Amino acid sequence: MSELPGKFEELIRINDLPVLVDFYADWCGPCKMVSPVIARLAKEYRGRITTVKINTEKKPGIAARYSIQSIPTIMMFHKGKQLMRLEGAYPYEALRTEIEKVL
Repeated sequence: MSELPGKFEELIRINDLPVLVDFYADWCGPCKMVSPVIARLAKEYRGRITTVKINTEKKPGIAARYSIQSIPTIMMFHKGKQLMRLEGAYPYEALRTEIEKVL
C-alpha cells in the first residue's frame, strides 16, 4: 500500500521500547473517553513504552493494514510482533492490566 508511511512501520519494527498504538477517529465518542486514559498511561509508562495515536480517517492505509474495523482499537507491538489487541473503550485499570500482561 502506497499510503502506508514508512515511519510508522519502522517505529513498530525497530523501536527499542514496545509501541502502544491508539487507533481512533475525532468523531468517536468512546475514543474521546479513552484518550485521557492513553495519555495517563503514556505518562505512567514513560521510558518503558512509546505511545502513538493513529487517526483512522487520516491514515486509512494503516487502519486497513491492521484490519481496524472498530474504534477505539488499542494495539501493542515490539520489534514488529503484535503483543496485544483490544477493541473498545477500556477503563484505566483494565487497560493497565492488559499492558502489564505483555510487558
